[in-house]
Amino acid sequence: MECKKIINFGNQLVRRKNVDCTREDSRLSRCLNTFDLVALGVGSTLGAGVYVLAGAVARENAGPAIVISFLIAALASVLAGLCYGEFGARVPKTGSAYLYSYVTVGELWAFITGWNLILSYVIGTSSVARAWSATFDEIIGQHIEEFCQKYMMMDAPGVLAKYPDIFAVVIIIILTGLLIFGVKESALVNKVFTCINILVLGFVMVSGFVKGSIKNWQLTEQDIYNTTNSIYGDNQTQEEKLYGVGGFMPYGWKGVLSGAATCFYAFVGFDCIATTGEEVKNPQKAIPIGIVASLLICFVAYFGVSAALTLMMPYYQLDTNSPLPNAFKYVGWDGANYAVAVGSLCALSTSLLGSMFPMPRIIYAMAEDGLLFKFLAKVNEKRKTPIIATLTSGAVAAVMAFFFDLKDLVDLMSIGTLLAYSLVAACVLVLRYQPEQPNLAYQMARTTEETDNNESVSTSESQAGFLPEEEEKCSLKTILCPPNSDPSKFSGSVVNVSTFIIGFLIVGSCILTALEPSILIKSVWIVATILVLIVSFIIWKQPESKTKLSFKVPLLPLLPVLSIFVNVYLMMQLDLGTWIRFAVWMLIGFIIYFTYGIRHSVEATYAASADAERNTDAGSDSCK
Repeated sequence: MECKKIINFGNQLVRRKNVDCTREDSRLSRCLNTFDLVALGVGSTLGAGVYVLAGAVARENAGPAIVISFLIAALASVLAGLCYGEFGARVPKTGSAYLYSYVTVGELWAFITGWNLILSYVIGTSSVARAWSATFDEIIGQHIEEFCQKYMMMDAPGVLAKYPDIFAVVIIIILTGLLIFGVKESALVNKVFTCINILVLGFVMVSGFVKGSIKNWQLTEQDIYNTTNSIYGDNQTQEEKLYGVGGFMPYGWKGVLSGAATCFYAFVGFDCIATTGEEVKNPQKAIPIGIVASLLICFVAYFGVSAALTLMMPYYQLDTNSPLPNAFKYVGWDGANYAVAVGSLCALSTSLLGSMFPMPRIIYAMAEDGLLFKFLAKVNEKRKTPIIATLTSGAVAAVMAFFFDLKDLVDLMSIGTLLAYSLVAACVLVLRYQPEQPNLAYQMARTTEETDNNESVSTSESQAGFLPEEEEKCSLKTILCPPNSDPSKFSGSVVNVSTFIIGFLIVGSCILTALEPSILIKSVWIVATILVLIVSFIIWKQPESKTKLSFKVPLLPLLPVLSIFVNVYLMMQLDLGTWIRFAVWMLIGFIIYFTYGIRHSVEATYAASADAERNTDAGSDSCK
């Protein structure tokens, strides 16, 4: 009896969501098009970091080779973007990585993903709001900071900010009102600010190529020595240590890869597109195009700005806090700083909107599924927006921006985002090799063309789907040379186990590297790499699902495995304090899930009604 209870409890944790993607009805307003999604992705991803990050990475990590760092970071981000694109075509519903996990790996992992995405968006909104306030205050002469420090100081160092940021709260309240007012209106404001930001960055790129010199990419050690001699005297060793050896790649490949790890976070934000599944007119095509196009535009912007910056002045003289104003001053274009100021405010505005937009939609999706409190799923009937979820998320973000200096919490954003990226990549890997579901309530989205072409044979195929499968015996031959061209229950199980093994090997190797980066770890990595390649080969040999989608990730299983590795490796580079804060946040989440969510889950209701029907049928059969 106790064993049965444990099995039932385990089944509750891994129950998966049934999604009927053949139905297009939605409680939200379908009013966004592909251009709206591209603007949303670019605005969210291309934040104020483009005005600051390039200077810091070029000076301290990569030099002019920062352009290669951004290229590597963009390729790593595209791996995650492609996985999101396939799921956007496969399950075009609100929920992003939360929903994708729910339909693939089960309820508990879905809750963990959604709960961490909420944290990421709350911290992102609050920190960007404070950055907006600080940037505006700097433009007007820091009058707001002087007033607040004089009359509103908070004496709690290490816990609270120096002073409450009222201006950041006002910004969040305004944008919360805009999001409640309507999705179309929010998208219009986002498009205006994004276009201004792109124009300013275009001006920066053209200016850099006009006023810049290729000599700044060909500096020698002697040039560095001559320029910095007044600071360091004749201490040549210190110059080499600080600024590399000159040339295009002064810090070598190690510096380029170190810079790429930092630049990777500059591409975080495109996943907000995946939360719009029920607000886009043609989600199966618009979401994949929106994600890939926005990442491409962001890469061109980052690449162009970093190239212009390092052409305008020597990389070792860049200012790490405000590189662009400093660079324009260096070339004698002081007036261009006004354009940079306007662009940075527009970038912060779109980045703030990009953090606030997906947050209530994740909360709404989780509440509608019963994992969070049901009242959070209320939708404004007139505006078709999740009003309670928007108000709640806005209020929490405003309180955090008002009281806290969020520098210590920003790394928590990374855990939530990277965890979501990893799970989505794993879900793509698992779902592509699963057999078709005969359950009509679980229909993945297909293209209209496929529906039209296959209409005549759909009856026979559906009947074949209900026929009992012939049992496949587990053997090396069956695993390496599957007898069927279509996925079976056995081949699907092989992929599930293989994906788990790959995940275990990657996580284990990354943890060992973070704890003990010694020579011994190199041999561990070699063994782990060989094993991952062998298991990936086994996955590659399994038959793929032939379901036609408007977008599919190419080069399976290689791209999802690479994406999982990149994300897990970056997660393991975070410090112990960040992981302790993450554990505290997860403890709060588990209390909510195990006291409320697990009992009020919509899927639990469906399962209970299905059990009741089976019991009724069994009772009627016994009466006969």
